[in-house]
Amino acid sequence: MKLCVIFPGMGYTCERPLLAGAAELAREAGYEVIPLTFTGLMKGDKKDLSPETTSQAFVQAAEALSGVNFAAYERVVFIGKSIGTMVCTAYSESRRLDVQHILFTPLKGTFDYTASNACAFHGTKDPWAPTAAIKRLCAEKGVKLYLYPGANHSLITGDEETDARYQADAMEKAAAVLI
Repeated sequence: MKLCVIFPGMGYTCERPLLAGAAELAREAGYEVIPLTFTGLMKGDKKDLSPETTSQAFVQAAEALSGVNFAAYERVVFIGKSIGTMVCTAYSESRRLDVQHILFTPLKGTFDYTASNACAFHGTKDPWAPTAAIKRLCAEKGVKLYLYPGANHSLITGDEETDARYQADAMEKAAAVLI
């Protein structure tokens, strides 16, 4: 048995393209998929990336996963997006889980935790995570980094052809991890 847990962003739910696509790939590869939901993290129309917000998301994830027996699975993959990358690495470290991490648009705080067996996807125009910092942190932690020139925090550039190519590339790389 294999398990894939999807950790969303604040405004980037599990139904959005990167996470929905990765979840579908996991299902096709024979994984049981658990998509998480974070609620109450947005303040008005603004994202709050404070430690309190991250802690709130962590608590919600821990509650949702409280009945999961991770030892029953031969392989576990955590897929995170934005704040979800911080939560999934913190959660796996706190539970001492040996999991593979797929990190879509990680934040700097993601690397405060062990991100073993990880790959990251980063847009070079991401306003939430400076490219130089993400490059440095990935190198320090041994995380395989895939860069998407001109893409934002959702790996979108605004050019439909480029965006489709980036989405396909990210899905191809995620699929290779799920094999």
